[in-house]
Amino acid sequence: MQIPEIEPGELKSRLERGEPLALLDVREAEEVALAAFPNALHVPMAEIPSRADHLDRNAEWVVICHHGVRSAQVAMYLAGRGFRVANLSGGIDRWSCEVDPATPRY
Repeated sequence: MQIPEIEPGELKSRLERGEPLALLDVREAEEVALAAFPNALHVPMAEIPSRADHLDRNAEWVVICHHGVRSAQVAMYLAGRGFRVANLSGGIDRWSCEVDPATPRY
């Protein structure tokens, strides 16, 4: 199954236009404390199977992690359960480099 990727610049544009995207940050709490992604719901990757039923199935989700690997796995898991998802290409690290240098890199 191929999961769509969203480039950081495209995500920024869509958010600025006010598109109704749901952001899901699957990093660990320690990582979120270092570099939070504004307005993202934080659910660590390990908790996704037990909490997926509480996510809005009607939303369009963008899944976020540090470099895009864990988020791609979570996006695939959610897509297999009928969610509309995209993976943030390069994760928050690439977001920091290309969109928001104020977001700390770690």
